Amino acid sequence: MFTSVRDDLRATLDEIRDAGLFKPERVISTPQNASVAVTAGGGPAGGDVLNFCANNYLGLADHPEVVAAAKDALDRWGYGMASVRFICGTQEIHKELEQRLSSFLGQEDTILYSSCFDANGGVFETLLGAEDAVISDALNHASIIDGIRLSKARRLRYANRDLAELETRLKESQDARRRLIVTDGVFSMDGYVAPLAEICDLADRYDAMVMVDDSHAVGFVGPNGRGTPELHGVMDRVDILTGTLGKALGGASGGYVAARAEIVALLRQRSRPYLFSNSLAPVIAAASIKVLDLLESAGELRDRLNANTALFRTKMTEAGFDVLPGEHAIAPVMIGDAAEAGRMAELLLERGVYVIGFSYPVVPMGAARIRVQLSAAHSTGDVLEAVSAFVAARASL
Repeated sequence: MFTSVRDDLRATLDEIRDAGLFKPERVISTPQNASVAVTAGGGPAGGDVLNFCANNYLGLADHPEVVAAAKDALDRWGYGMASVRFICGTQEIHKELEQRLSSFLGQEDTILYSSCFDANGGVFETLLGAEDAVISDALNHASIIDGIRLSKARRLRYANRDLAELETRLKESQDARRRLIVTDGVFSMDGYVAPLAEICDLADRYDAMVMVDDSHAVGFVGPNGRGTPELHGVMDRVDILTGTLGKALGGASGGYVAARAEIVALLRQRSRPYLFSNSLAPVIAAASIKVLDLLESAGELRDRLNANTALFRTKMTEAGFDVLPGEHAIAPVMIGDAAEAGRMAELLLERGVYVIGFSYPVVPMGAARIRVQLSAAHSTGDVLEAVSAFVAARASL
């Protein structure tokens, strides 16, 4: 049977390659940092490359205090739990992290998941039934889309950040028992920030709940790094916050739902990704607590990230590149053609800058781009070198 299936799969893979949509995996031989060594998949021979494609916003993925906390946790708590939470997989370190996240995010309680993908996958089916409605931004993350598909709730969608269309969807769903508006805090392919104050106003007007996936904001967006709800002054008006420990908060893995106490309590009883997945590794929990400690005095890191972001966006625009507007550390350089974006990424790697071309189905057809991600770990020289590499690569296309 597999002989015929193999031929079909090979044909599909060939189509992906021919369309310029194949996604190679480059292998690095160093810890995650502003510079990494690429040992497979391209790059200059015998040297490091500047890393402008990781979600290491605050440069904490290889921070010595985070690494030390992880090492200590291995001795204190062991390697893994070999169990789910409700059987024998809950250690004191898990409860401490949940309490710390609740306090940091201004929510009543928090529940940990193995990833934010699982967190988003476990919310909708638990909270919403056939008599309910979920209203989702069109550009929400794939994990939100998949999570919504698992529920029996009526599904409505509004155009990205389009408040008028959101209000229309709220009017259309007034017969629902419960309504949940769900949006990314920051949209990962564009770097755009959701208008949370206005969304919360509409939610109040039409008696709906609000859920925000803040994976690309927590740790560095807002005056104290508490994310887009803090940025917009609505921390007490968002009912559900989901996020990851795998980006600004240390860069390992793990996710969470921080929400009203009753919501978290029900998730502990019925959320399938939580009930049937192993507990978060204690070493990650302990290192994440250390990250939260560091965030209390991370103002300098946030300032450096903002400065690097502004410098890159300004210099790239002056050089004639089409960079989507905004102030977020995600700075998409628009290319358009998928094959050209892939070739640009290869040319940049040859010039010592590691970035990735994004194309369909990750972004819409014809909207391929190089998504540059700035970090507090980058120096001013790193940023200027990346801009120079973009200019040289463009000349070689």
